[in-house]
Amino acid sequence: MKLGFFLREALRALKRNAVPSFAAMATVLVTVMLLGVFIPVVQATTGAANEVRGRVIADVFLKNDATKADIERVRKLLKDDTPHVASIEYVSKEQAYAEERKKHKAAYEALGTANPLPPTFRVTPDKPDNISKVRDSLSPIGPSGQRTVIDSAIDEVSNREEDTNKILSVTRVVKLTTALLAALLVIASVLLIANTIRLSLYARRREVEVMKLVGATDWFIRWPFVIEGVLVGTLGGLLAVLLLAVLKIAVVDPLAAQFALIAAPDTMNFPLLIGVLLAAAVGVSAAGSGISLRRFLRV
Repeated sequence: MKLGFFLREALRALKRNAVPSFAAMATVLVTVMLLGVFIPVVQATTGAANEVRGRVIADVFLKNDATKADIERVRKLLKDDTPHVASIEYVSKEQAYAEERKKHKAAYEALGTANPLPPTFRVTPDKPDNISKVRDSLSPIGPSGQRTVIDSAIDEVSNREEDTNKILSVTRVVKLTTALLAALLVIASVLLIANTIRLSLYARRREVEVMKLVGATDWFIRWPFVIEGVLVGTLGGLLAVLLLAVLKIAVVDPLAAQFALIAAPDTMNFPLLIGVLLAAAVGVSAAGSGISLRRFLRV
């Protein structure tokens, strides 16, 4: 009986404060939608960034006239005397030419049979962050400030860390920007729901005084306001989930086959995401209700 009474009182309050209730619900809706996009995007970009970091390698280019003895000496140097090396792969001039010809067919057809590519060792570090140490071991900076090489058969040591750092910087900016926007919207939702409850409290202040005078307990008075805030958050969350489901079916699923980032297997599955978003919506609304009840309801 009490639950029905509390629910009726909460619905009556929502009707009475329709405009602020709608504004709070709309803010919750936008917040939950943003979180629904933010969580998979963060997971996908983090997974992609880690995958790129895992492919960080150093290219040790040998001189074109390097002999078999030179190649074996450098191989032994990389394998036994260079710290932080997890694995090495030797790519001959012919292999390098075949790989690059597949990527840039027209350009290599113009070269004819000439092969300008040197034999190369591809060195994978034990950890992506150690790629600079591997390069410094093989190509230290000399007194003149220019890089030198530790073996006469080595022509140059190239580090791909710069490209990786660019990708990581972009994904970091995307995550921080979206997280900041989500945090601001969460705060706005809490404050709007708190304001809605405050207006409801103000409109019913005489009823509250009468209930208190006739012996109503504190929580008997509080529960309708708590339910009102939770209803606002839940409605906003449900509408957001519905819109996200439509977006997923109409846009994301058809594009998943074409874009690896969208189809990233490490992202949260949709039913679990729905549960997280609805819990977030209820949590935000409960926080807003709690703020108002603590500050404006003295019972």
